[in-house]
Amino acid sequence: MSEAEARPTVLVVEDDAVTRHAAVELIAEAGYAVREARNGNEAIRMLDASEEAGEAVCVVVTDIDMPLGIDGIKLAACIDRRWPGIGIVITSGKVRPAPGDVPTDGLYIRKPYTEEGLISAIRSVMP
Repeated sequence: MSEAEARPTVLVVEDDAVTRHAAVELIAEAGYAVREARNGNEAIRMLDASEEAGEAVCVVVTDIDMPLGIDGIKLAACIDRRWPGIGIVITSGKVRPAPGDVPTDGLYIRKPYTEEGLISAIRSVMP
């Protein structure tokens, strides 16, 4: 088993490139394998492909406010339905989720988050 396969994989879904790259770097430095998507549609395609390839994504970290119709709330609901074993962390600096928007086992953290806050959130929803 390769080193990347031995580490849990986190998928970061964020439309802002600077924020996405910063999150990817923080998560990788914490020892996780990281994949990234620019929007909800891309994330769903990646999760489908990962499932078909037998590559498990353990946690998805998603922004709420994203383009192309599938925002982070809709993405989280889709993941909760189709891949209930994946942990979900929802983030936003603009939008606060309404009651029921965050899946039962998911977590919301406000931006700007700290490295410690993000990694703690990922660990807390890790299956």
